[in-house]
Amino acid sequence: MAGPGDPPEGTPEGVPGGSEEEFRSVVFDESFIRAARLEEYSAQERITDHAPAVRKRVAAHAAAHRRLSVQALVMVVLIAMAFAVAIYMGVRQPYSEPVSRPADPLRMTVIPLVPQGTVPGAKTAEDLFEHSPAAEFGAGAAGMPFPAVYRTAHFSADQVRSALDVARNYLVASSLDPAVLTGEEIRPVRRLIDPDQLHQFDTGFDRPAADGRHAPSGWLVRFDPAKVTLAADEVRVHGTLKATETGSDTLEVTSNHTFVYALRPVAGDDPRASLFTVRRELHFRFDKDNLRVGQAELTVSYLQAGPLSCGADSADRLRPLLAGQSAKSGGPAGTDPYATSGPTALCGALAASAQPSPPRT
Repeated sequence: MAGPGDPPEGTPEGVPGGSEEEFRSVVFDESFIRAARLEEYSAQERITDHAPAVRKRVAAHAAAHRRLSVQALVMVVLIAMAFAVAIYMGVRQPYSEPVSRPADPLRMTVIPLVPQGTVPGAKTAEDLFEHSPAAEFGAGAAGMPFPAVYRTAHFSADQVRSALDVARNYLVASSLDPAVLTGEEIRPVRRLIDPDQLHQFDTGFDRPAADGRHAPSGWLVRFDPAKVTLAADEVRVHGTLKATETGSDTLEVTSNHTFVYALRPVAGDDPRASLFTVRRELHFRFDKDNLRVGQAELTVSYLQAGPLSCGADSADRLRPLLAGQSAKSGGPAGTDPYATSGPTALCGALAASAQPSPPRT
């Protein structure tokens, strides 16, 4: 029943004090209503679980969290499977790193070339070069051009080029560097040698011997500074470089070059310049570690040099015959090719055509 003064139907809507004014502060929007919907449990669920008659629907963020958890679980399973496959493949096909093989000792041969008659000379080195076979040779490193570079079965073109580059650097350091030629330095050569060969290298310079293992002339070209000096900075060079794959992990570079030097005596009555010719054949071996650090293993060194006397000791330093000089007659006495206690002496003849023929001045 309505109170005193109230209309029989209650307070009309739109009038102060009406129903709309009374519930204005508790109006819910649509999103709130959707999130608050209730879901009734079934009769069986109420009997067995003793749960309340209704349950709330899972909120949107809870569903998203569940999806992320499932994705994370799938990712963990995939990673575990990939790891298991990697272990299985490693057991089936194990990777074996190449075994580093120690470098072999360098085998070296030094053969003096004896002139036929008196060594010719001239006032200038230019006259000598222009009237000798070296007239067509390149000057310095220009006489050692690179060959065409191709990849091999197990080495890329860049690796082949690296091997050729190290070999060429070695030839420049050991045959053209003035400090090395005059005996002032050996470090430019030493730093390019495989560390396994450094003991042999150092022993040869500390205790040189003509035994095919410990002759400094097998490693580099150097003259006796007490007797000769360079008459020109220019050295004439001609020769070739060749790279060959000799194994799945080995490259070999063979160099074959002729070097022609102009020399003068340090003192004496004849100040003229003369030519000295060195023919060097070197074999370099490279594995991938050598290529990485820019060093080479030398396996063979074959050197012919003249004009020299046959009996001259050329193992330590080269002592050339200079302008106006001639070789002593005969060779070293008492050479026994059957003796195994020492090296067999070798000598060769320097062809007359290998000597310059400028007018005597």
